[in-house]
Amino acid sequence: MKKSMLLVLSAILLFSFALAGCGSKSGESSSSGSAPEESGGKKLKVGMVTDMGSVNDKSFNQSAWEGLQKLKEDFGYEVKFLEPKNDAEVIPSLNQFVKNKYDLTWATAETLDAAVKQIASENPDAKLGIIDAGVEVPNVASVLFKENEGAFLVGVIAGLMTKSNKIGFVGGMEIPVIKRFEAGFREGIKAVNPDASFKPLYTGQFVRVDMGKSAASTLYNEGVDIIFHASGLTGNGVFNEAKERVARGERVWVIGVDKDQSLEFGDEITLTSMIKKVDEAVYQISKDLADGNFPDGKITYMGLKEKGVDVAPTSSKNVPQDILDKVEQYREQIIEGKIQVPTT
Repeated sequence: MKKSMLLVLSAILLFSFALAGCGSKSGESSSSGSAPEESGGKKLKVGMVTDMGSVNDKSFNQSAWEGLQKLKEDFGYEVKFLEPKNDAEVIPSLNQFVKNKYDLTWATAETLDAAVKQIASENPDAKLGIIDAGVEVPNVASVLFKENEGAFLVGVIAGLMTKSNKIGFVGGMEIPVIKRFEAGFREGIKAVNPDASFKPLYTGQFVRVDMGKSAASTLYNEGVDIIFHASGLTGNGVFNEAKERVARGERVWVIGVDKDQSLEFGDEITLTSMIKKVDEAVYQISKDLADGNFPDGKITYMGLKEKGVDVAPTSSKNVPQDILDKVEQYREQIIEGKIQVPTT
């Protein structure tokens, strides 16, 4: 009888453990895997609060989330994201992670800087990270990218490949990070094609696909044949407009941003993409915390030299080799400090 009872209890325990390992909430990903011994760190709970865009925006937020997913795969971290739908939901979203004792809470946009500063000041024992803003609070790690340097390189491509000599830019909100994209792109065009006209348009939104499509339509109707966008989910509308025009026989291009957007929207409309390695920043700084090297109160700058920005490796599908060689020449000059790319 005792032996039978022990067998029953063992089965119940095994079934309970199996249930505990199944299922996860939307936006949540956890793993029972072990961190490799060489990492020297502990497994963390890391949360991420997006800007007003979706985590599946094919751009900025998605890149950050992929960085956290890689932490889960490599080290068994528990990771989760929240998507506030309006400004009123930002602080509660950050607080949810902080109050639940997450080891690190990320915010993925400059527009969240005031909320991060408030939460960090109110919770000095919590650790937070923010992308695209410098928050001068001791328990916050800030990451700023030199978008202007990467944008310069795709500007070189646009300046040398335009047929109409008219090039456009679609931005989201007119904030410093997006103005850095615009400034670098403009200067790259000017360096190789000073006669090309350049027109920027801002939608004021990062989450309005319809507004991105409308902005692209306006620019293409004015004779622009290449548009670089830095507008998050709004930029999907730029691709949609280009796709419709290419289907009608027009030869227009889009330059993607943050990720290699040709993988999502196709080589027939994506001339190239300026990659911004948000995933690498989120991954490395989170791992630094586990290893006891969290950059508290510091700003990490990531440009061409730091391999934080780049041109998509698939660019060779549409960009001739002689133009790519020219891009490499400019890359080296920027890294060596011979060219200082403006930020405004």
